[in-house]
Amino acid sequence: MKNPLKKRGQKIIRRFSRTADKVQEEGKEHIKQNFVKRLSRIANIKILIVEWVLLVAALILLAITQSVWSGNSYTKNTYVSGGTYTEGTIGKVASLNPLFATTSSEKTLSRLLFSTLSTIDFAGQTGFGLAKNIVAKDDGKVWTVTIKDNLKWSDGEPITKEDVYFTARLIQNAAVSTIYDTNLAGVKVELGENEVVFTLPAAYADFVSALNFPILPEHILKDADPKTIVEHEFSTSPVTSGAFTVNAIQNANTEKAFYLSANPHYYKGKPMLNTFVVHTYADKASLISAMSAGSITATAELSAIDAESVDSNKFYKKDSSINYGVFAILNTTSNSLKNKDLRTAIRRGIDVNELRALVPNTTPLDFPLLTSQIQLNKYPEIPAQNIEAAKAKVAELKGEGKIMLNLVTTDTGYLPILAGTLTRQLQNLGFEVNLSIEPEGQDFITNTIPKRNYDILLYEIELGADPDLLTYYHSSQATSSGLNLSNYTNSLVDDALLAARETTNKELRTKKYETFLEYWTTDVPAIGIYQSNLTYFYNKNVRTFENDVRLVSPTDRFVDVSSWAVNKADKNQTP
Repeated sequence: MKNPLKKRGQKIIRRFSRTADKVQEEGKEHIKQNFVKRLSRIANIKILIVEWVLLVAALILLAITQSVWSGNSYTKNTYVSGGTYTEGTIGKVASLNPLFATTSSEKTLSRLLFSTLSTIDFAGQTGFGLAKNIVAKDDGKVWTVTIKDNLKWSDGEPITKEDVYFTARLIQNAAVSTIYDTNLAGVKVELGENEVVFTLPAAYADFVSALNFPILPEHILKDADPKTIVEHEFSTSPVTSGAFTVNAIQNANTEKAFYLSANPHYYKGKPMLNTFVVHTYADKASLISAMSAGSITATAELSAIDAESVDSNKFYKKDSSINYGVFAILNTTSNSLKNKDLRTAIRRGIDVNELRALVPNTTPLDFPLLTSQIQLNKYPEIPAQNIEAAKAKVAELKGEGKIMLNLVTTDTGYLPILAGTLTRQLQNLGFEVNLSIEPEGQDFITNTIPKRNYDILLYEIELGADPDLLTYYHSSQATSSGLNLSNYTNSLVDDALLAARETTNKELRTKKYETFLEYWTTDVPAIGIYQSNLTYFYNKNVRTFENDVRLVSPTDRFVDVSSWAVNKADKNQTP
């Protein structure tokens, strides 16, 4: 039985082997006939081959491109939450209590840590901060303030109308001596059922702007002695209502670093930044050195003139106009300039355009009113420049004698350069000029300004969001504690400024300011030069305030601080 099976198996193997040999021979013949013998014909179809190769390559490239495009369509590299933003400031920080913020560093911290009842909005207009509603009654003499619902301090305690009342009364306490005391001078403050009521001694159409004072927590400070409140532990470790709260303070010689953490209870929403560091420096040189070392993200303490000292490969620079103006302020009560004809000669004799040309990218400013504050129907004509006529008038008025002018300015930005040019122009008119360039700081504010030790003060002043100029030109402010820096007095101007301040009628208000400008131009208490800019240097990899934010003061850059960011990541998008 085994032999037949064995023979049958051998037959099958031999048959399979013959079949395999036959297939192999046929395959060789097929390759020879259809490939080897046709290789000589490739030259005839090479263009077609190239076209097919290119088509296949194009299809592959298209597939890769589509894959990349598809990925980019659904992802975007954007700013995300987290990270640390460090801003450099100049000036000491004696207290974190915002009622005593005077230096640039203190004002920056105040704006980051505390919210106010009213505030400047994105358009540069006075809007609501913690206030939900501010209503005027009796034609602007009585104002009721209702605060927003569900407000909280950084410690989680509710912000209430009692906090507002407590803060207002503290500001009015003579023992406190805060920078906000003029906001509420003579104002009666009362608690209503759901609001705080402010009754003014006279109508004030723009009292909303006076409510921009920071609110303090009654539950922390209610037992503090007003006379020593600046020494309270709150001044170093405050409970806050702003975008950030204090986490730690680091001291290093004359410098300090304030580490602020995002406040989850901030009424505009928790900021994207985890930490905001305010690093204070003693002077500009130290600040620039820190920028070169990469220690800070940004600063608002430098001017455009400092751009050459900043590494443009690391920092962007942007100039944003602010409601500040640079003026040559003429002291109308000084022995040298109390003669109006002499002040007029100065106005006609100096070359304002030459001064303006020294400061790039600024807007000329002829008057102490901005078009962003109020639109007037007419403006007075400023006398045309006439140097020869001005020289003749100066020569006539001084006779055989001489007129010495004390020109004072501060060592800030372009002011020293402007002062040097103005000195030369005044000397050309026949004056003898003593130029004094003083350090900017508290000493200048507390000594030079109150004493009015100048004939001409080349200085930058804040014009605000509202056109109210009573502070600078009403005779009641021509005192050592007032800001009428020219000591200007004119009863008709007083009437116009008071009427404009008290009326809510826009047409009447416009006419009163037009009347004021007529006298201002004729009496020459000051000469407008240009509207100031905030120059901001910031790291190229961060997001700071938007270019379309309208600034009134430098700290208004923080109006959108909740959206500032330093970190980026790819995020999916909805198709």
